[in-house]
Amino acid sequence: MTERLRVGADGVVRCWWCGEDPLYVGYHDDEWGHEVTADTRLFEKVCLEGFQSGLAWITILRKREAFRAGFAGFDIDAVAGFGPADVERLLGDAGIVRHRGKIESTINNAARARELRDEFGSLHAFFSGFRPEAHQQPTLTSEFHATTPESTALSKALKKRGWSFVGPTTMYAFMQAMGLVNDHVIGCERSL
Repeated sequence: MTERLRVGADGVVRCWWCGEDPLYVGYHDDEWGHEVTADTRLFEKVCLEGFQSGLAWITILRKREAFRAGFAGFDIDAVAGFGPADVERLLGDAGIVRHRGKIESTINNAARARELRDEFGSLHAFFSGFRPEAHQQPTLTSEFHATTPESTALSKALKKRGWSFVGPTTMYAFMQAMGLVNDHVIGCERSL
């Protein structure tokens, strides 16, 4: 298991994947696996996980401030109102990942997020319905998970509601990022 842990220059034992990059270490320590309840932050996380598909997360993390600027701070109502001119503006923004499908998906998903918020009261209320039971929480003791039955169910539920770029692997990464699961390696100072 020690190969999945690393001792940082500060002496803190962490999951191996965050390396030594201060931005990545900060994300590991202060965000990943911490429960998020605010709609705007949840919408940001689900969108950025969709943009990450096929890329390294550190790439998205380094571009996060540009994404926030380009997508109105991930305000759901503002993004839902974006039109063709906004798509073209974003395609010209070198600070973000310029993928037409992912940009259009984010705008579509904002409208779908608004529908979820109206129906469930908050995005958190909807997403929490896919939290694994405590005894089923994954642990990184012997193998890594790319998907779980819950992430597959979440993906299917969102796709049925018209969301895109929300496959089971992307949804599992989202569940980790927003704290529905805690996949810090056993022995990491951030593990339960």
